[in-house]
Amino acid sequence: MTRRQFVATSTTAAAASTVACQSRPGTAQAGQAALPAPLEQPQEQKGNGLNLILICVDTWGANMLGCYGNPSIRTPNVDRLAAKSAVFLDAYPECLPTIPSRRVLYTGRRIFPTRQIVQPDDQVRIRGWHQLYAEDITLAEILKKASYHTAIISDLYHTFKPGKNFHRGFDCWRWIRGQEADRWESGPKAGIDLSQYRHASQKNLNLLQYLMNRQDWKREEDWLAPRVFTDAIRWLDRNARDNQPFYLHIESFAPHEYWDPHDSYYRLYMKSAYQGPRLISPPAVTKDMSEVEIEHARALYFGLVTMVDTWVGKFLSKVESLGLMKNTILVFLADHGTMMGEQGQLHKAETRLRRQVTNVPLLISDPRKNHDGRKIRGFVQHPDVVPTALELLDLKSPKRVTGESFAPMLAGSRSGGLRDTIITGWGIHASVRTEEWNYITRWTGQGSFQEIYDLKKDPEELANVVDQNAPVAQEYRKKLEAYIASGRGVTEGTFHRDL
Repeated sequence: MTRRQFVATSTTAAAASTVACQSRPGTAQAGQAALPAPLEQPQEQKGNGLNLILICVDTWGANMLGCYGNPSIRTPNVDRLAAKSAVFLDAYPECLPTIPSRRVLYTGRRIFPTRQIVQPDDQVRIRGWHQLYAEDITLAEILKKASYHTAIISDLYHTFKPGKNFHRGFDCWRWIRGQEADRWESGPKAGIDLSQYRHASQKNLNLLQYLMNRQDWKREEDWLAPRVFTDAIRWLDRNARDNQPFYLHIESFAPHEYWDPHDSYYRLYMKSAYQGPRLISPPAVTKDMSEVEIEHARALYFGLVTMVDTWVGKFLSKVESLGLMKNTILVFLADHGTMMGEQGQLHKAETRLRRQVTNVPLLISDPRKNHDGRKIRGFVQHPDVVPTALELLDLKSPKRVTGESFAPMLAGSRSGGLRDTIITGWGIHASVRTEEWNYITRWTGQGSFQEIYDLKKDPEELANVVDQNAPVAQEYRKKLEAYIASGRGVTEGTFHRDL
């Protein structure tokens, strides 16, 4: 019996309730419970034998990279990779934030519209924030069935909380503990002064867990991003020669909050004298912050970006020294970006589905092609990554994949993107983006939040012009409703199956 044929039976009333609300319709005689459709299984295939390395970073928008035109932030190593890669300029997520985007990236399947499913052991309460469905087939499972050696190295603690299953299909998984609110340390609490990390306007910022987690960090190598890429380097040393073809998936939670780089990187960007608290998680808006506090918060984030870039570079140097660039597809991407003071806002949020948050980097290096940093225009989305990777490996996608391969765009045989409209959902809000407009609204529940940005006149999306463009709002609302209707059933699934 394979792992996918065995799905644990619910043993608690809460789990049984979850199963009941998530059941999918099937065929049954009158008076009998409907039976769900059989699980689709990954198929045995033989591809071209190229390796696949996928690096996913969190909270690192395209606008924060030199290869995408940022002149201020130092990202020489990712820029060096970009110079050898195809650079997609119009890549966007289908659903956010962290866990919803990983469900899409790991499976190639759209998930919006999402449902509110709460796990008692997870403090995050966001629509779509849950484990993979029993019906889902991950990229790792597909490649494992195609005789790939599969491994994931990650400090993205949300994916390895109790009850999560994002390690499915990986022969090896290494969890680097201690990010953010990861329940890693429980003491000592004495001596931790929260006021040294909190702005005066913040009342209930929970920093204690993170500060306990990081209490032993002294050298740069102790930080979590360096540890992730150090472990990835070690994995290559121990596995790359003997376990080809391989699929190595790397998750770096940084530069997600907390914005807490090693001081050597912070000093690259902080030019003014600053004596206040270290604002590693600054307020969401800047109205109560001084100019030097805003500069300080930005310097912390920029420093963290550069620190992650440095360790990406060390990893890439190992890839090159082992000769793996000759037979490895390499993908670099992010889930989303963040606001850095635009419209007086810091951080991402579900109403902030503007380009600073939703336009993500996407680089693909293919040893058979000489892309030389070629910039590719046209909309692509996270669901398209899995089918593209599989096509580049000469493997077929399972039926459950809803994304479309953009390999023809890489080859230059297709001009333009895969679609003319981008839908991005987050919680109870969503964005409808075309080349002309970006419309943001509340898609479920009560409320009338609406924003519209004229992308021809305002490409940075700084001025909400919804009051002057009511017909556009109505038209784009219909686009959103049509997309939601097309996803009913497609985006649902079950968590447990009775044998």
